[in-house]
Amino acid sequence: MDRILIADDEPEIRSLLRLYLENEGYEVLEAGDGKEALKIMTGGEISLCLLDIMMPEMDGFHVLQKLREDSQIPVIIISAKDADPEKILGLNLGADDYMVKPFNPLEAVARVKTNLRRYHQIRGNANTQPAENHFLTLRDLKLDLDACLLYRGENAIELTPVEFRIMELFMKHPGKVFTKQQIYECGWGEEFIVADNNIMVCISKLRSKLDDDPAAYIRTIRGLGYRMEKG
Repeated sequence: MDRILIADDEPEIRSLLRLYLENEGYEVLEAGDGKEALKIMTGGEISLCLLDIMMPEMDGFHVLQKLREDSQIPVIIISAKDADPEKILGLNLGADDYMVKPFNPLEAVARVKTNLRRYHQIRGNANTQPAENHFLTLRDLKLDLDACLLYRGENAIELTPVEFRIMELFMKHPGKVFTKQQIYECGWGEEFIVADNNIMVCISKLRSKLDDDPAAYIRTIRGLGYRMEKG
């Protein structure tokens, strides 16, 4: 059974989300401040966290930053702030999704299911792929499909689930140009409807993890999309 942590300083929101999530069969834990949330996430087996930004003791951005030092579980930010800088900061720190308050609890449940499905699909690769397909290699990059890790030479690079799926797409098809729609639907598993800053942010994060030169591996093809350079 998946265990969900709701980290929010508003008891009404925690109670509402708990009701809907437990109705779907999830085990739910609650935290009313950032320090309590981080303690729960580092002390037990949590499958996903719904994380508020404005919390006492430690805000959600700092909680996320600390969590990403050693965990890649899905994190959905829930925040009253809907401005692009807050969204971009959350995604840059490693959030997988972002919801703005007030939100429909049914939408929250749908996003929880989607993010958990992606996460489990990635973790399940080890049991479904033949041994010879456990790695993808390109130039000095090696993508470990079991551990969801990217290596540049001997250096391991941690990836979020979205980043992993995008790198897998690029490394399976080096030199091919992918549109924003194709990248979004692969990375986020949802239909692409309108332009979304998530793609730009995610590509920027991947580039910074790969090399100081932003065009060293992933090239922007103006008016078309992005491609992984073969060499």
